[in-house]
Amino acid sequence: MNGTTNRLFNQSERTMSLEEYDYIVVGAGVQGSFTAYHLLDSRPGSKVLLLDQFPLPHSRGSSHGQSRITRRAYPELHYALMMTDCFEAWDKLGRETGSTLYTRTGLLMLGPRGHPELEATRRALEHVGARHEDLEGEELAARYPGLAFPPSAEGASTAAILEPDGGVLHAQRAMSALWKRIEENGGRILDGLKVSAVSPGRRAVTVATGEGRGPRFAASAVVLAVGAWAGALLSSLGLRLPLQPLRVNVCYWEEEQPGSYSAASGFPCVLDVASDLPHHVYSLPSHEYPGMLKVCYHYGTPVNPDARDLGAEGDTRDVEALRAYVSRRFPGLVPTPAVVETCMYTNTPDENFILDRHPLHRNIVIGAGFSGHGFKLAPVVGKLLAEMATGDAPSFDLSPFAIARFHAKPKSSL
Repeated sequence: MNGTTNRLFNQSERTMSLEEYDYIVVGAGVQGSFTAYHLLDSRPGSKVLLLDQFPLPHSRGSSHGQSRITRRAYPELHYALMMTDCFEAWDKLGRETGSTLYTRTGLLMLGPRGHPELEATRRALEHVGARHEDLEGEELAARYPGLAFPPSAEGASTAAILEPDGGVLHAQRAMSALWKRIEENGGRILDGLKVSAVSPGRRAVTVATGEGRGPRFAASAVVLAVGAWAGALLSSLGLRLPLQPLRVNVCYWEEEQPGSYSAASGFPCVLDVASDLPHHVYSLPSHEYPGMLKVCYHYGTPVNPDARDLGAEGDTRDVEALRAYVSRRFPGLVPTPAVVETCMYTNTPDENFILDRHPLHRNIVIGAGFSGHGFKLAPVVGKLLAEMATGDAPSFDLSPFAIARFHAKPKSSL
């Protein structure tokens, strides 16, 4: 993928003519890209189009950057089950493209002893047969001297679950590998084309771009995986879902002793599920910036995705909360972030994904609301979205991801 595929259309060719495909995927982030990848894998020779509104690669959505945590350690059994297939799929993509997409560092989940999320995670790991180890007290402190373990606000001591196979996905490298395989398998990627309308039809769905002045496309099924822009696009199809785009500050903190929090030194990814803050805190070993640990708050500020950075400089409440947290938990870090970057989450109220067909237009498939934890699960998400588009039986139970849980009442857009 070279970021110039949209130039397959010159200005004179950007007409109202209609190009036909078997499947169209709107959104070339990790979910949409894996959907196109699986469509081509399950239907060899099919015509698959992957569209994105920005020139690729870009940093305007939720799939950019260099690193993401991967883990089976989920309290929700449906995610732990899906992650077993995801680990295999990431390995397969790496072999296909000759890329190293994953670094095993271990994942350490922290919380007060007996915390419900720790207990549920332990049960899920046992159910799926994933390796894990319980740690607490002196053993935990001796294993990870770079962490401090003060008692919780209620005085409870810290306990941990170590999943040794957790680690870091190399995000941008993974995106490049996906785009490469899509094109090698005959898919077409067009970037810099913003979808302005999706018009349902019983036999075909039409996709217009450029406010109706750009190319138009049609397919028997269309998958919408447009991240923070899902709410507006689905609203035009008569479907209003509780999707909240959030601007998230991604913070990097300087090590006082360079290398002390690196994967090479044995430092794991960390997920703190009860940090005395309203939401989780997570960290990844130094990678993007040598000598800096990535420590982030798992939440953000409601935002219009088309004006994501408006007012960002004055919104530092989460960063201030993180400063106090870093001082308590990471004694070997300078408690002021050296680098602050921005990305977006799109949250649902229960932080479960939306993976479903439009209630009125069954050939429009929706993937949305990945709530800041979807990257690692994208191989299975893409497979499920592709299965809905082709009519194949789903590989996993889709009930946790159904639109009906929000009691949505769509209005016909025809």
